[in-house]
Amino acid sequence: MNDSVLIEAQNASLEYRDGERVVYAVREVSLRVHRGEFIGIVGPSGSGKSSLLYLLSGLKLPTHGVVRYRGRNYAEASDAERSAMRRERFGFVFQQPYLLGYLTVLENVVVGAPDVRAYRQRALWLLEQLGLGDKAHRYPAALSGGERQRACVARALLMEPEVIFADEPTAALDQQTGLHVLELLEQHRGSGAVVLVTHDPLMLRYCDTVYKLRSGQIEAVERAPAKPVDGSAPPTATL
Repeated sequence: MNDSVLIEAQNASLEYRDGERVVYAVREVSLRVHRGEFIGIVGPSGSGKSSLLYLLSGLKLPTHGVVRYRGRNYAEASDAERSAMRRERFGFVFQQPYLLGYLTVLENVVVGAPDVRAYRQRALWLLEQLGLGDKAHRYPAALSGGERQRACVARALLMEPEVIFADEPTAALDQQTGLHVLELLEQHRGSGAVVLVTHDPLMLRYCDTVYKLRSGQIEAVERAPAKPVDGSAPPTATL
């Protein structure tokens, strides 16, 4: 497999049984996620967008077909191995910005780090870059919805993941705030790839490749020239 290919799905399907009937959430989807690529997955409600994201991230295993990360078949990895992949190699941003109410914003960002002290400086840098530098020691209840989502973006970026999975991360935000969150994600993801699920075509402006789903299948693929990512190099953790 090409070294630039991080994730590959080959004829991947996810099916459920409803009595005697078989229902496909995803049906025979093949695609690749390359390093540095910003992928959009769009389609109407019930088209299989989130289910496809779950397959690509290893949160669910395909009923048929294969999904690999760096050539490693998820189905051949143990639950512990897949959990380690998600923790160490992937970042996640979901529709609802889930933060622990009893932790400060900074503590929420570093809560999953293997060494909190080692990642503290990077967390502070990310919060500053995301416009939350003065909110690091506040609690989530004091933040707006957009600020909480930006804190979740900082958490997703903390470990410098190879792939960030964003499942409807702007659905609960107004359009301007949603676009700002995606702009920040684009600016600070470094060389990592992004897989974005959205129902809103306006949120696809940063995507290099867009997969349009319908009834669990890829209906169309649109590609655009890759955009260079500019900006100062973020500090890495001191281990």
